[in-house]
Amino acid sequence: MSVFSPLALTQTLPFLPLAQGDIDYQVERREDPDLFASVLTAPQTTVMLVDGGRIAVPKGQGALTEYENVALRLATLPGAYVLPELATHPQVIPMFLGSYGGARDEQVVAIDVTRLPAATGAASSGVPDSAFEGADDAFGATSGSGASRRPHAAASLLQQARERFDWVDLRGFAPHASSREAGQATTAATLSVWHMRQRHCPTCGAPVTAAMGGWAQRCTNEDDGHRLLFPRIEPAVIVSVVDAQDRLLLQHNNAWQTTTMYSVSAGFVEAGENLEHACRRETREETGIELGEVRYLGSQPWPFPASLMVAFKARALSTDIRVDGGETGDARWFTRDEYTQALASGRVTPPVKAAIARYMIEEWYGHEL
Repeated sequence: MSVFSPLALTQTLPFLPLAQGDIDYQVERREDPDLFASVLTAPQTTVMLVDGGRIAVPKGQGALTEYENVALRLATLPGAYVLPELATHPQVIPMFLGSYGGARDEQVVAIDVTRLPAATGAASSGVPDSAFEGADDAFGATSGSGASRRPHAAASLLQQARERFDWVDLRGFAPHASSREAGQATTAATLSVWHMRQRHCPTCGAPVTAAMGGWAQRCTNEDDGHRLLFPRIEPAVIVSVVDAQDRLLLQHNNAWQTTTMYSVSAGFVEAGENLEHACRRETREETGIELGEVRYLGSQPWPFPASLMVAFKARALSTDIRVDGGETGDARWFTRDEYTQALASGRVTPPVKAAIARYMIEEWYGHEL
């Protein structure tokens, strides 16, 4: 008698919040020395801001990330106002994200202000335009009644943005944003974190400068050939494991601050290892469960700091759980009814909405959590 496999109807995940980018990167433009002068003066260009991987949103929206049915959007600035700031703030890194083409040919630039120094009151350098309407006017600020229209020392546009916008984590932004803005934010956050963490050439130790529209770095060491450096991506596997009874294996990691959070098995791919082997090794190391058939579910970037999460669903060949006690503190098999009761009682909480693990659990569960 044949046994129906719980993996028989497995399909790839239809939606992942950090895998929604549909922009044309226009890679061929990245080496254009006039790229940002051209793009930032185009009226159809959108300019977003990122700071150490955090995304700028309009003031007040930062407090909404924990709510269910809310919509968040990117805070944006006029490109023509941002362009002169690139000369006065060399610490700022502009990143050309690409274009959507079409009749409007909307282009998108992300400005990384991670290394921008804070404003210092009267000593800060403003960049007003010919009418002395620069940073303040970009945010809708007005001068006092009767104030003269003469230039004065003020915080620059980007320095003001630090205070006038809210800054949110990508995990809080993406589930509440439009697909396009979620894609833009994911790319910008990924590049921002890389630029923040890698400030010297990993080969010779010389300082690096941003290159190729923000998508690369160039070593400043002439003796080392001014080598070009690209972001390092670290692949990790994440596996939802089911047994012959279609029960789901969930586990709690000792490093998680939420003691009730249970999720699926995950871990980094080792050197010289393929993805399927990593799935079997990680699950065996963490829970003692041996895996058989493994099927691909999907993938999404996870820039915390530089991972690519590759998801699989696997069938367990054994059911006797033996947690490692170090990384994994507890692991359990759940039927759907048992999982429903655990959620309702608060004994178990699911992964956050931005995590691929949540959608893997929903794929098994049969509906949204």
